[in-house]
Amino acid sequence: MNFLPIFMDIRGQHCLVVGGNETAARKTALLLQCGARVTVVASELVTAFTELDGQERLDHDRAEFKPTLLDGVSVVICASGDEQLDRTVSQAARDRHLPVNVVDKPELCSFILPAIIDRSPLLVAVSSGGAVPVLARLLRARLETLIPSSYGNLALLAARFREEVKKKFSSSPKRRIFWEKILQGPVAELVYAGNEIAAETALKRQLEVELDDLPQGEVYLVGGGPGNPDLLTFRALRLMQQADVVVYDHLVADAVLDLCRRDAERVYVGKERANHTLRQESINMLLVDYAKAGKRVLRLKGGDPFIFGRGGEEIETLAENGIPFQVVPGITAASGVASYAGIPLTHRDYAQSCVFVTGHLKDDTINLDWDALARPNQTVVIYMGLLGLPVLCQELISHGLDATTPIALVQQGTTVNQRVLVGTLETLPALVIEARFKPPTLIIVGHVVKLHEKLAWFHTEPK
Repeated sequence: MNFLPIFMDIRGQHCLVVGGNETAARKTALLLQCGARVTVVASELVTAFTELDGQERLDHDRAEFKPTLLDGVSVVICASGDEQLDRTVSQAARDRHLPVNVVDKPELCSFILPAIIDRSPLLVAVSSGGAVPVLARLLRARLETLIPSSYGNLALLAARFREEVKKKFSSSPKRRIFWEKILQGPVAELVYAGNEIAAETALKRQLEVELDDLPQGEVYLVGGGPGNPDLLTFRALRLMQQADVVVYDHLVADAVLDLCRRDAERVYVGKERANHTLRQESINMLLVDYAKAGKRVLRLKGGDPFIFGRGGEEIETLAENGIPFQVVPGITAASGVASYAGIPLTHRDYAQSCVFVTGHLKDDTINLDWDALARPNQTVVIYMGLLGLPVLCQELISHGLDATTPIALVQQGTTVNQRVLVGTLETLPALVIEARFKPPTLIIVGHVVKLHEKLAWFHTEPK
């Protein structure tokens, strides 16, 4: 981040605006709305200034700008439209270590004014760091439709009960769980419907029945998808934001992990070839132990937890120990990676079925039903098969597939680092060595691979 997003309390503070045009009037209106006292430095002011609320806190200084005008000032905004004056104001403010914003000149700014969604006391600010203000405004417009005005009323209701809730619950995690139930349940719905009296009554009733004891733990088994965070489900995002503990694998992309609650405890249990942080049985019991301690545990896996993710084993253990759990499916690598590589897994002209298998080597061999995999008119998707690629290709040829059968290897599919290598069963092993591909990868075998060149739509910049 190039700018630290902060909210400043400028109520009663003296702020300076340089410029008397329409833009300066808008900036002055914002400062007045926040309770500041504002002095505008300009020879003339446009009519818009006379229409601003808070005239009693607004002064007009017709003198030319000079650094002494910054004495006692907390914030400086320059909207003069004069290149030289903009630079003079910026430098004078920086010399005094004052926060300064020069409209449309991010290089002269120490802070950026974001696009704002005002649901006071709830505020949402969106900024492009001054690079593309129009994009920030477009995003604000989209968020305006997603955040009803009644959110502000909900925030006010919660604020009135904040101290009472703190007295009721002795620890921060218990308070957080209580508020999440309130803000995502019937109380919130009553506020959205405009029935604030009933909402307050319901909140009081909920506060009376809640007990200050150990909260019930729960486990969320969530599929993080193939790597692109845009492919997460809404439900996955919601649970990722409310979990107290995140237990994650090495296939979970950093961009996905970054969407988890920032203050959640993070536990890495990744299993890579010849490097298992924890045995699967230990991971299963780790989830149980955290849940019994009252934690909401996010078990985050790459792809889908029920497709080569051993999610079934984990929830079996949870069920045996009486731990409540939820399962949120994710886009499995086969579906996501093939889509981003422009390779349909089925196609009327090439493949009427699709098979998913795992390609782990054991004692330099792979134990699969090769006769079934070598059938015509089907697509075979092989997870975790990079190391065993020469064995895979040779066995498929030995069991009846033509050596010229198309095959693709995709590295870090769906992400900006995606690489696709296409060859045949005969040629791909050598091509992979030359191209130096690394895990995570996915292998797709079948005549659908022929469509990659025509249908590839997702292009990344070469590294």
